[in-house]
Amino acid sequence: MACEEVMAALDECHARGFLWRCMGMCNTAKHNVNMCLRAERLERTRKNREAAKIKNAEIRKIWAEIDENS
Repeated sequence: MACEEVMAALDECHARGFLWRCMGMCNTAKHNVNMCLRAERLERTRKNREAAKIKNAEIRKIWAEIDENS
């Protein structure tokens, strides 16, 4: 997972204690984790969309062949 380092930094910040978190000292680390996870999600979505387009094209080709032979 590409976000392990960013998550570890957030864990270290949280380990400093409750008051440290309450004072907003971990907000930057939390934001970095959110942005990293968002980037991974967007990349996964892009790959899934590409795979779906390829699969749909194959299905349309098969249906076109079925229609021609019917």
